[in-house]
Amino acid sequence: MIMETEKPVLATEELDKKIEEILEEEVKEIPVQKTLNSIGGWEPKTKLGIDVKAGKIRNIDDILDNNKKILEAEIVDTLLTLTSDLILVGQSKGKFGGGKRRAWRQTQRKTMEGNVPTFSTFAVVGDENGHIGVGAGRAAETLPAREKSIRKAKLNIMKIRRTCGAYDCSCSEPHTIPFQVEGKAGSVRVILTPAPQGTGLVVGNELKKVLKLAGIKDMYSKTFGQKRTSFNLVKACIEALKKTNRDVKK
Repeated sequence: MIMETEKPVLATEELDKKIEEILEEEVKEIPVQKTLNSIGGWEPKTKLGIDVKAGKIRNIDDILDNNKKILEAEIVDTLLTLTSDLILVGQSKGKFGGGKRRAWRQTQRKTMEGNVPTFSTFAVVGDENGHIGVGAGRAAETLPAREKSIRKAKLNIMKIRRTCGAYDCSCSEPHTIPFQVEGKAGSVRVILTPAPQGTGLVVGNELKKVLKLAGIKDMYSKTFGQKRTSFNLVKACIEALKKTNRDVKK
């Protein structure tokens, strides 16, 4: 009688190393994506989507200014040419809590069958012309989590106000925000201040991704709290950018 040999079970450390290698390869393969300007086989299910596909609405600002709810990501794809990027929210394993930042945050749930891993991502989309959106996605694998986060970011698209708001700049180009704004999320507080033309983005690396996709070229910032929590850092920045649409008090 022939006995079946059991397959060798990898040790926990070897599994962790293999997972890290796979995730690093996937991150390298994720360039900054650009979506198409039209969706060919899209069948809209909402009245807003039907109007957009019929050509009755050709400007995204007509939707945002009237506070209409966007329930289909294809609406945004049709009206805007967006660029997407991922925020580094996770950290690879290393000695003494070290390891470099990565786009996937991995968690595990203990079950009777074993550990069930879950991956979450945080995406930002924008047209570099005053429209920006962020969204989070979570799934059992990395690619579905990324698709979910990009889709939610498109549904959360918003318009921000850009102008030349620096007191020591006299140009007429919309390169910064009109006035100082502040946003808060969790323990993180972000203060954004207008900067003159040519200053650049004097902000953190993760905030640069948001401001570049929003079309802002010059900015000063101050951050307080647990700044390594990228979720709250970006959310605080978005809350601050929302306030640029309010009227300036005379």
